Amino acid sequence: MSTLEGRTVVVTGAGRGLGLALAKAIGAAGAHLVVAERSPELAAEATAELTEDGIVTHRVDTDVADPDSVAELARRTADIGPVYGLVNNAALANGVGGKYFDEIPPEEWDRVLAVNVRGPWLVAAALYDQLAAQGGRIVNLSSDAAFYGSPRLAHYVTSKGAVVAMTRAMARDAGRHGVTVNAVAPGLTEGEATAAIPAERYELYRRNRALDRAQQPEDLTGLVTFLLSDAAAYITGQTMLVDGGFVCH
Repeated sequence: MSTLEGRTVVVTGAGRGLGLALAKAIGAAGAHLVVAERSPELAAEATAELTEDGIVTHRVDTDVADPDSVAELARRTADIGPVYGLVNNAALANGVGGKYFDEIPPEEWDRVLAVNVRGPWLVAAALYDQLAAQGGRIVNLSSDAAFYGSPRLAHYVTSKGAVVAMTRAMARDAGRHGVTVNAVAPGLTEGEATAAIPAERYELYRRNRALDRAQQPEDLTGLVTFLLSDAAAYITGQTMLVDGGFVCH
């Protein structure tokens, strides 16, 4: 029997792409899914698709940058769950690149950090009582861009570097309750959320990866599911790069 059998797991940004792929894999491992997605249309489509796959799925429309919306998520999951696992996947990535750091408008900088850093913190904090009661799991999504320092993407790179630091700090605080907190840092992953990324960035990854193929959402699902499981009970505060060897260190 899977160690996720019957356990409630929240996946933010689960409406499409990597978030939906993660939700499917976690649900296939026996978990009950909470789709925490900002877009009502994507949330409805994802919930229907997961349910059709036989996964027990609940939909809670959530804007991770809005404290009131996150508080409502916590209220709803207390009735549904309680939550055992949280995958902080929601992030702003599409359409935020292209400007040098000195050209980024302050409001754009603030918006990226509000969603990509403040959002995961808000969600984890709001759900923490539920997670702590079960010695649960938190998995934050970072990016290999934080380790490579991708050009013309300073606010996104900064936000994903902050997720790595936040993961370490959260792990220290959460250890007293047996809650593990880890991060996964994907490379450039094909999907709807990255469709508008310039071709030159895809070419950069193609030339410099150790593995000679493009990264797919399914390349992340096994690791994230493992980090949610009992098999990873003694792993915490770590960030794992999954990018086909684009960043090697």
